[in-house]
Amino acid sequence: MIRHVVLFSAKDKTDIERIIDGLSVLARIPNARRLEVARNARIDQIDNSVDVIVYGEFDDEAEFAAYKAHPLYEESIRRVRPIRELRIAADYDTAGAVPKPGG
Repeated sequence: MIRHVVLFSAKDKTDIERIIDGLSVLARIPNARRLEVARNARIDQIDNSVDVIVYGEFDDEAEFAAYKAHPLYEESIRRVRPIRELRIAADYDTAGAVPKPGG
């Protein structure tokens, strides 16, 4: 399974809800096993520069590629790119992840 995590910060904090709205269209793409868009809870005591998180799970790289090729993915980019400052993405295959000891 591929896990996809993307972190966003807003250029202007008044645009956080617009970023969430623009990213929420991703949930209508059928290729994700799971897709969540959420505002950062800002619980970390060291750094809270991230405003919005996208978390997705895909069965394999083909499903992930189909997700990224979907027209709604491009629509989300069109809506969010002009108002976001930071975008950091990380993708990993759970087959290569280090398991929790005893789990």
